[in-house]
Amino acid sequence: MRRLKVSAIGLLITLIAVGSYGILHAAPLDDLIAGAKKEGAIDFYAPSSLTPQGAEEMVAAFNKKYGLKTNLRFHPSGSMTREVGKLVGMAATGVPPEWDLMVVTDAHHGTLWLRKLLVPFDYKSVGLDANLVHYDGGTVSFANQTVLPAYNKQTLPAKDVPKKWEDLLDPKWKGGKLGVSSASHHFARLAVGPWGEEKTTNYVKGIASQKPILGRLAEVYNRLLLGEISIAVTLTDSNISEAKEAGAPVVFAEDVQPVVSPAYHAGVLKGAPHPKTAHLLAVFLTSPEAQKIWEKHNGHASAFIPGSSTYKFFQGKQALFMKQDQAQKVDKLGRQYGKILGFEGG
Repeated sequence: MRRLKVSAIGLLITLIAVGSYGILHAAPLDDLIAGAKKEGAIDFYAPSSLTPQGAEEMVAAFNKKYGLKTNLRFHPSGSMTREVGKLVGMAATGVPPEWDLMVVTDAHHGTLWLRKLLVPFDYKSVGLDANLVHYDGGTVSFANQTVLPAYNKQTLPAKDVPKKWEDLLDPKWKGGKLGVSSASHHFARLAVGPWGEEKTTNYVKGIASQKPILGRLAEVYNRLLLGEISIAVTLTDSNISEAKEAGAPVVFAEDVQPVVSPAYHAGVLKGAPHPKTAHLLAVFLTSPEAQKIWEKHNGHASAFIPGSSTYKFFQGKQALFMKQDQAQKVDKLGRQYGKILGFEGG
């Protein structure tokens, strides 16, 4: 047992390193493998940053590990907020989901969990550490994002790089110089963390008064890349990884703290036609093979596995990791902040 102390607003995380993905218990795992062999396919919704190539690598490793011939249909994300809302609407009218396994952030899965749209499973029975299992067995956490303000180092002078979140309220950023994405749950995490609701709500109103350019994360990133905005109020490490790979000058304002860290969770959807395969793939995503593929294409892995780039980045930083009992408030405030910022429907 190893302990990782992240200076994360009173959070002490206990983890089992390397072996945390455990000795898989044969009988329950064999049942999932047998079921997956019968199902033969899976519809997999995941971030577009995984790419079709990454999805192919993932299913090839999955099939090799478990002796399967699963046909994986990859459904890349567009707007997670919009597509989770679509799923909720479909469920309300009795329409089954389009996907079996959905990889979205912990906040988005909180929305699904609150509406009882996730299929729980005893993941501990197949050897997963309890720290990786969330939402009453409805999801598996397997990767952590880094979320911070970002800028184009070719267009923004070093003296103007923000040192703290509040620097973005400076009047000099008024009038379309900031970019804000529809991932308004980023702000809600500050509200359930060290800032509290009042300070965060006032902050979001202050950002809205700056008249920022709005868009999805990918759109905000592209505007920053093209010099159409000076600073993105939040971007993820997937965007920064994309920039690094392309040789683009978009980087994080790394002095800003606390660091917001949404987790990617995998959850099987209620009504999924291939549930055994979906649960098995959720388990596989925590394996060393899958972690390597995920980090290759998304630029991050788990913050709780020593040796990963994500683990190294968080050392000595204040980090915000959302807990299950904060999900309802993050869901509510995320929608509220989306409306304040000007996103239709919140």
